[in-house]
Amino acid sequence: MKSRTGVESWLRGMERCTVFTGTARFESPNEIRVGEEVLHAKNIFLNVGARPAVPNMPGVGDVPFLTSTTILDLDELPQHLIVIGGSYVGLEFAQMYRRFGAEVTVVERKSRLVPNEDEDISSGVREILQSEGIQLRLDANCIQLENNGGEVAVGLDCLEGHPKVVGTRILLAVGRQPNTDDLGLSAAGVQTDERGYITVDDELRTSVSGIWALGDCNGRGAFTHTSYNDFEIVADNLLENGSRRVSDRIPVSALYIDPPLAQVGLTEKQVRESGRPALIGTRPMTKVGRAVEKGESQGFMKVLVDAESKKILGASILGSGGDEAIHCILSTMYAGAPYSTLSHAVNIHPTVSELIPTMLQSMTPLG
Repeated sequence: MKSRTGVESWLRGMERCTVFTGTARFESPNEIRVGEEVLHAKNIFLNVGARPAVPNMPGVGDVPFLTSTTILDLDELPQHLIVIGGSYVGLEFAQMYRRFGAEVTVVERKSRLVPNEDEDISSGVREILQSEGIQLRLDANCIQLENNGGEVAVGLDCLEGHPKVVGTRILLAVGRQPNTDDLGLSAAGVQTDERGYITVDDELRTSVSGIWALGDCNGRGAFTHTSYNDFEIVADNLLENGSRRVSDRIPVSALYIDPPLAQVGLTEKQVRESGRPALIGTRPMTKVGRAVEKGESQGFMKVLVDAESKKILGASILGSGGDEAIHCILSTMYAGAPYSTLSHAVNIHPTVSELIPTMLQSMTPLG
């Protein structure tokens, strides 16, 4: 709340900046209506974000549920929170509410948690959550919401377990959708894809000259750091005659369970699918003195390197401090330097980062 109101106050106090409050809709490629006002501009920048997706599953119109937005308004602890969705948002809230003291069950349609990550990552995340008493229901097909007297329930068709989970609150965490459906994009000729994301090129220009799309609504990233980088790309190219591109960006993200998962570049699965010769190195967090001393030695780290160029292709750190330690790998990748640059580095003891050179010194071929 303070971040949002702070930005609004900053904008309202900015010289030559006018803030309009209302729903904006295109009337032409260079005209936008906000209430009774029609604004004309040569350049228009769309940064309308996204919202929690609500799938058309059975019972969704009859059974009360929470989203990642409305759950923030809760002023009491649910006795049993059922989380539908076993990826980033769902797992973060699942662990949070389990630590608050609620019973928590996570329902995931696929066979493993965070299914877009490597299998060993999924297994590590599962071990962390189950160790805290979070119940998991995987391979959950035909999910439906049901009223169950004074409680709520989720009907399942799983490979194992009871076909129904009964609880007191349901959180839908099954993805997000862009806030583009009420912008009148067709009046401007701005194209979107089948999911409603605004189509952009490598410099974030839309299909219409003079209109750019930034942030979650363009489908090129779903994080604060990618949205801010979108701004940097557009601003540098327009104001400083730069030549920055979205394709210059190395994917990096974090899942904020505790301990966190940090991921940069390609996953092991993506490297294998590419068919390129590669090297791999792994180390358990039990070898990290900092993690052991903190009593937080769950997880592991993994790195993949191109066997020919010796450049780092990607890395994952599931463990204490991994969201910070990953940046020494990210910086090496942006520098285009071989992995030996990092493997020969002398890092501070005791830190999580100090194990990364050791890991890189014992690379083996990716079989």
